[in-house]
Amino acid sequence: MPQKIIIDADPGIGDALAVLTALVDPSLEVIGLTATAGSVSGRQATRNLKFLTDLIDPVKDPRIGQSELPVVAPRLSSQAVPTRHSFFGSHGLGDVTVDIPDLHNRRESAKLIVDLVREFPQEVKLLTLGPLTNLAAACDLDPELPELLDAIVSLGGVNNACGDVTPVAEFNIWCDPESAAAILRLPSLKTLIPLDISGTPVLTFEDVDMLSQLTQSTTNGGVLSSMLQYAIRANRQELGFEGIPLHGIAALAVAAKAESFSVDALRGEVETSGQLTRGMTVIDRRQVVTGQSNLDLVSSIDAPGVVDYFSRSFRRAAR
Repeated sequence: MPQKIIIDADPGIGDALAVLTALVDPSLEVIGLTATAGSVSGRQATRNLKFLTDLIDPVKDPRIGQSELPVVAPRLSSQAVPTRHSFFGSHGLGDVTVDIPDLHNRRESAKLIVDLVREFPQEVKLLTLGPLTNLAAACDLDPELPELLDAIVSLGGVNNACGDVTPVAEFNIWCDPESAAAILRLPSLKTLIPLDISGTPVLTFEDVDMLSQLTQSTTNGGVLSSMLQYAIRANRQELGFEGIPLHGIAALAVAAKAESFSVDALRGEVETSGQLTRGMTVIDRRQVVTGQSNLDLVSSIDAPGVVDYFSRSFRRAAR
């Protein structure tokens, strides 16, 4: 029986590739796609999610939650450090034009999360690919929500590496550290995929060329290949990185248990007030720790397996 899943995202090419992968994964039943603000505004995220769903046209359409929050991604200044969130095109999906009207039957993302989890108690896994704003708001609406979820899987934080927005902070946590801190304090099971692990599966130039050639004559091949080509150009020209790190796909692979990974049960907090450390994920690795562990931190993942998982799904989505 497919795993019911809600994906909370701010697509962005990376999140878009993960959403497309989930929509064609037969082991998953995507019952909800909820928009949040981060790389793009909440309104653009809503439109992008609808665009991706229309592109794939799944057998069962997921319900879409909307957001009106403003964009959070840091814009480049003379002193800013560029990140993958700085270059994503005018609509968030590279050169792809998203010509989608606003939803007619609107439901705010946090409210939709609550409604879907209440409809399927203990059956729904929630995957967050963006800031944790919606999940924190949903828990405020329904304090019993964490106990009703099957699991929470979140892309965010840093373990044994530097941050990507500041020296110590990863983008998703940095965007809304107060919400992230509140979620980490929840007693329910949480799995966190940090930046240094999610960035290990990388799509190379050769991978992109192969996928583009294999899908060029398919229904969606042009649109999907365009996103890959844009991402690999931006990573090379703006960030000096030769490839596309599959952060969102790695998080999805953990949520879907599509590839092997390992976790460490640890205690973590988020810094919300430090002038230099705001948004930092603080992992307590002392041998004697006060309090129980509050998260499973992914410490390794089968990176080639994740790339293979995406490549198979990409070909399926192109058809």
